[in-house]
Amino acid sequence: MLKAALIGLGDISTIHLPAIKANPNVELTAVCDLDKGARNIVPEARFYTDYQEMLESEALDVVHICLPHYLHNPVTKACVEKGVHVFLEKPLGLNTEEALELVELEQNHPDIKICVCFQNRYNESFEMLQEIAESGEYGRIVGIKGLVAWFRPKSYYDVKPWRGQMEYAGGGVMINQALHTLDLMQLLGGKIESIRGSVDQLLDYGIEVEDTASARIQFESGATGLFFATNANTVNSSVELQVIFEKGKFTIKDSILTRVNEDGKKEELVEDAKLPGTKFYYGASHKKLIHLFHQCIEEDLHNYVHANNALVSIQMIDAIRKSSVEKKAIKLEELNHAKS
Repeated sequence: MLKAALIGLGDISTIHLPAIKANPNVELTAVCDLDKGARNIVPEARFYTDYQEMLESEALDVVHICLPHYLHNPVTKACVEKGVHVFLEKPLGLNTEEALELVELEQNHPDIKICVCFQNRYNESFEMLQEIAESGEYGRIVGIKGLVAWFRPKSYYDVKPWRGQMEYAGGGVMINQALHTLDLMQLLGGKIESIRGSVDQLLDYGIEVEDTASARIQFESGATGLFFATNANTVNSSVELQVIFEKGKFTIKDSILTRVNEDGKKEELVEDAKLPGTKFYYGASHKKLIHLFHQCIEEDLHNYVHANNALVSIQMIDAIRKSSVEKKAIKLEELNHAKS
């Protein structure tokens, strides 16, 4: 039986905890949070306020890291160097340079697994869309569109000030709300040649990070991508991911994959599973990926989201930000700290 722990008992931990507990082959032995008031959230597990003390005291197989972005790098390093597998909430790092440190850490510790939580890869709608793309039935991909139009009130940043500070968050809407969309776009489109992007603040919140970003992505295949994300919408609208093939158009919206038929009508192909009692944009695939990773640890499998797999989305953000400053398209290979 795997012995698991979780560090960080904030919002996203409420998705991880039930998934961990639902696996009969996993025992949640310890949790850690700076807030002593969180002690009663998981009464059956030993409680710590210092993750290093927890790593020293517990014989753990896997740690789930559900912390603010700036802590992902040091806490992952501490776990891996202690010989403990890591399930890491996104993002991989604050920027490409920091993300590459975890890629190198993964390479230097081949027996220790690091899984990054890109759970939307395992949504039923995206899995089918990826199968359609790989089949070639509708020809090559011509274009990809990714739209995220959400709303975050000023209180979102006031309650947790780190979210609005570059030093601690690594950015705003791109790294916090739209990272999954960037990841899915690059999975479908393949290797990226260049990105022309722009970041802005449409809301007068007095924060450092962007609330709006847009980009045109040029893939080496010849396909183009349009990315737009904002936290300045009125409500949290459904994320939209659309793929234009030579011989067809497919769209994921409202968690449903549709195809436009020859007569112009939409045909529903598959709908994602839903997780009752959670925010709609969390989906239900956290549990799928968490159980898959636990299985990979038990059986020494490797079909999870490695640190190296999660790198490109961070490089995309850095390219968009750099392009916004320099007012020109940025080749990923031009990033002085980027590697293919």
